[in-house]
Amino acid sequence: MQKIEQSTISQVKSLLVNNPKILIITHNNPDGDALGSTLGLFHCLKNQGFWVAMITPNDFPEFLQWMPGNELIVSGFSAKNLAIDRITNVDLIFCLDFNQANRLASLEETFNKSKAKKILIDHHPNPGNFPDICISDVTVSSCAEKVWQLMNLMDWKKYIDLKVAECIFAGIMTDTGAFSFNSSTQDTYKVVSELLDYGVNKDRIFDLVYNNFSADRMRLLGYCLEQKMKVFPEYKTAFISITKQELNNFNFKSGDTEGFVNYPLSIKGIKFAALFIENKSFIKASFRSKGAFNVNELAKTHFEGGGHINAAGGEFKGSMEENNAFFEGLLPSYKNKLIEE
Repeated sequence: MQKIEQSTISQVKSLLVNNPKILIITHNNPDGDALGSTLGLFHCLKNQGFWVAMITPNDFPEFLQWMPGNELIVSGFSAKNLAIDRITNVDLIFCLDFNQANRLASLEETFNKSKAKKILIDHHPNPGNFPDICISDVTVSSCAEKVWQLMNLMDWKKYIDLKVAECIFAGIMTDTGAFSFNSSTQDTYKVVSELLDYGVNKDRIFDLVYNNFSADRMRLLGYCLEQKMKVFPEYKTAFISITKQELNNFNFKSGDTEGFVNYPLSIKGIKFAALFIENKSFIKASFRSKGAFNVNELAKTHFEGGGHINAAGGEFKGSMEENNAFFEGLLPSYKNKLIEE
């Protein structure tokens, strides 16, 4: 974990001196880290007496709706006017778990026009130039881990309670796949140890996140593994593609495909996995890898996206058939790197 400079801490403190109205916002299609970071910081600031609101650009998955305070989050999809009002009429915006303003989707224009000061806390590479204060660290497991570091360096320990700790733990746990990736440094486990001291029940949270799906979601997963997964042993690659109609056939709800991209990596010899999901106007792409194969570069080069070395995403403009043909056509050019791995 990289050190947050004392000058940065002082800047953050200066923006909080005059009791500003605060907004916490995170990216479109929020995951466990986005929500855990948001809610953890929310409770810590509320415990200090600040006026704080929260926004997600669209709705978040049902299996994350156990987090304390999640019902207070304003969705830019179901309550867009209220979300726009919040962005327009606050003094300070904490931007969590995204590096570019376009990750805010339909709220991007309003966000860019906002005169509020902006503090970015993130762990993705190449942050944009929109924040007034940028706290970006690609070495941490998750945004939640960086938020925890900031809270401690701000001398906010007396405002940290079980709610804060539970949310931060959930953010770290989900962004590391229950500590199976992005969790190779001692710092992450030191943070987890500190969170457990606050009474976090790790088994309960694991159960709420990973054992809390609908029967339709499990049937969709089975269908994808049986009917929609293609395996290319010669490239150590496998991918799954799902159309809108197939999602509808299984009564799809937001979050139902969370984690699907990781399943092909369980196959012996597979080092690179992809998941393609058809949306209204594009194909959403998710990539995962083992070892040194850089899916961030692949996503940036071919899918207008980005992320981390072993976890990235992007999108493809075209039909699912065109996407799949394009992706399969890329594999020979990456064969040497994949085989080396």
